[in-house]
Amino acid sequence: MSKTFATADLCDVHEARLRSCPIQFRDFGRLSRFSGMIRTVKCYDDNVLLRRTLETAGGGKVLVVDGAGYLGSALIGDQIALLAQQNGWAGVVINGAVRDVVALAGIDIGVKALGSNPRKSGKAGVGQVDVPVALGGVTFHPGEWLYSDEDGLLVAAEELRS
Repeated sequence: MSKTFATADLCDVHEARLRSCPIQFRDFGRLSRFSGMIRTVKCYDDNVLLRRTLETAGGGKVLVVDGAGYLGSALIGDQIALLAQQNGWAGVVINGAVRDVVALAGIDIGVKALGSNPRKSGKAGVGQVDVPVALGGVTFHPGEWLYSDEDGLLVAAEELRS
C-alpha cells in the first residue's frame, strides 16, 4: 500500500476489516504516516528484547511494544531508533516512554509512544517476542498489518489494497 493512505479513508472503505486503537499515542519520529506487518515485544522497564528485534532486518515491518504503559523509563531513544531505520523498519509503537525526543524527530522512521522520560530502561532481557499484545482493548497479532497516521492506529488481519 502507498504511504499516501489516510486512516480515516481506510476506515470509510474497510471499516468491517479494521480495529482502531483508542490510545492517544504521540508521534516522536519524523514519519507520522507508516504501515507494515506487525512484530511484537512484551516487556516492562527493559529494552533488551526490543533492541535485539530491531537489530534484525525489518523489511518494512512495524514493531509494537507493550511496555505496560510504564512511563518511569524510556524503552527507545535515538540510538535504537537509528538502528531500526538502518535495518529497514517502518516504525515502532510503544505503550510506554521514549527519550532523546529532539533527535527522534529527525530520524526517518515512525515512532509513536505515550510520552517521554530521560531515564534509560533496565537491561535484564526479560519479556516475550512475537506474542499477541493487547493495547487499548485491541489485540495486535504478529503477522497482521498496522496503519498509522496523524489520526491514529488501525490494525487489519491482512494487508489492505488501496
